[in-house]
Amino acid sequence: MKHVMHFLHTDMQKVVLIGILAALIIGLAFASPNFLSVTNFTNVLLKVAIVVIIASAANLLMITGNFDLSVGSVLAFSGILHAYMSKHGVPIELSIMITLIVASGWGGLNALTVSVLGINPVIATVGTLFIARGFAFLIARWDGGANIMLGLPRDFVDFGRDPVFGLVPLAIVVMLVAVAIFMFIEKRSALGRKAYAIGTNLKSAKMSGINTVGIVSLLYILVGLFAGLSGVLQTSRVGLAAPTVGKGLEFDVIVAIILGGTSMLGGVGSTFGMLLGALVVGFTANGMVLLGIPFYYQTIAYGAILIGTLLLSQKFDTKAKA
Repeated sequence: MKHVMHFLHTDMQKVVLIGILAALIIGLAFASPNFLSVTNFTNVLLKVAIVVIIASAANLLMITGNFDLSVGSVLAFSGILHAYMSKHGVPIELSIMITLIVASGWGGLNALTVSVLGINPVIATVGTLFIARGFAFLIARWDGGANIMLGLPRDFVDFGRDPVFGLVPLAIVVMLVAVAIFMFIEKRSALGRKAYAIGTNLKSAKMSGINTVGIVSLLYILVGLFAGLSGVLQTSRVGLAAPTVGKGLEFDVIVAIILGGTSMLGGVGSTFGMLLGALVVGFTANGMVLLGIPFYYQTIAYGAILIGTLLLSQKFDTKAKA
């Protein structure tokens, strides 16, 4: 019964998010003449894309009752590593491949500490957060500066800037593909069914023969992989790699996921809901910029959204327990 209530809540939350999104778009269209421009929508989607690409995998991970706070640091590390290798003679394609493998390794480290060693996900992934960020600063130092920008090959930015079919930026295409992949996994695959089973009742999942350690570990590796891909995309697009990028990104991901109806206790959630949550946050932030709201008020509003989202999740998780 409690899971039926949770699913009904999640469906209602999607309807509410669609309504909020429609109201935001209509309101901002009247409030700002620049809002409906192709350039503005492209910029919003490019910012949202990085969050959604990572959150697509992180959402399924949270459905198992786990989460990853290291994604911002893995993104920064991946961007720095890709830029460093490209600058020092590694072909772009090979550099991207190596970067994605190493990024998956950060996910593997989280899998080892959380799934195998049983360390609390907060402690374990915050540890990875600091280690990956530290290595990002170290690689920049090896290169001789605070960031990597000068000396990059001319084709370095092609991967992030060349639009697909000359129309859509690659990051947006990757976002749509990631959403489609995880909607399929969520609804049609054994991995999705087992992730929901683990989040619903871990003991029952183990007793039914599900390899819970393997499933959660695979999802941690996928989150690392997608964080690395996002780092490569972002660094290629801006033509600059800095170890400071991605700070706070983990909270953007969590807000998008929880706002979309995924329970922090696991067992309930959807990729589509996460996408709606990310778009609501993205267009809200864009609207505040267009309306000239000072940065400090934007920061306060974002903090309020984060707290409100967590309180909403806690409220329905408490009802589900009752």
